[in-house]
Amino acid sequence: MRNQAASLDELGQRAAAEQIQRPPLPPFTLETALAKVQAGEDAWNSLDPARVAQAYTPDSVWRNRDEFFVGRDGITEFLTRKWKRELHYRLMKELWAFTDNRISVRFEYEWQHAKTGQWFRTHGNEHWEFNPDGYMQRRDMSANDIPISAGDRRIGI
Repeated sequence: MRNQAASLDELGQRAAAEQIQRPPLPPFTLETALAKVQAGEDAWNSLDPARVAQAYTPDSVWRNRDEFFVGRDGITEFLTRKWKRELHYRLMKELWAFTDNRISVRFEYEWQHAKTGQWFRTHGNEHWEFNPDGYMQRRDMSANDIPISAGDRRIGI
């Protein structure tokens, strides 16, 4: 997996150097912002850290709750760790607002804790900023986890 991630990161760096674009591109319209949000939801629901990381610039700046890191390697490492802990992960994103090169979403996802077996629904917001080629250069996320029973699940069932 590490070699695959490394080769995908190298591909992404070559793509950025060659100015390969990742549509839809800013400035966003309602239609293109909705498409960008759906693409993000689909990528995250793949549970493939390398696939997700390719949507970001090689030097993308992240804040995820209380963690701060930069770059695709950091993204891949974070998501690998996250999805080892958050089993049966299923995400729903909703466009909240957009402007020229920024999109804000609200999201919910459900998951089961790998060690305790407890189910959670996480509610949160993300603010995204894109470069002119359509890669996310900044992601800022805040969220809260709410314990639920398995019978209360509603996402992706």
